[in-house]
Amino acid sequence: MASKKQLKKELNNRFGEIIDGALINQEANSEDIKNKTEELVDDIIAEFDKQIEQINKSDAEDRAKHLKSVKESISKKADEFVERLNKL
Repeated sequence: MASKKQLKKELNNRFGEIIDGALINQEANSEDIKNKTEELVDDIIAEFDKQIEQINKSDAEDRAKHLKSVKESISKKADEFVERLNKL
């Protein structure tokens, strides 16, 4: 079972790497990519906040099952953000 601390660390690392990649992409490309990159970063930050709320949720009946579903959600969202970044 994943602990809250491990999930937060994984979330921070995965989403942070995607944001780093987006910012590098933004610097390397033209001005029209800048707005799309900023939108992507804003979406990542909003999702980060949602995931933190889910990790900290204390009223889940089966804590292990809840954290497992959060971990799957983090992975799915990270993959979606990477796909969006690659399309820029």
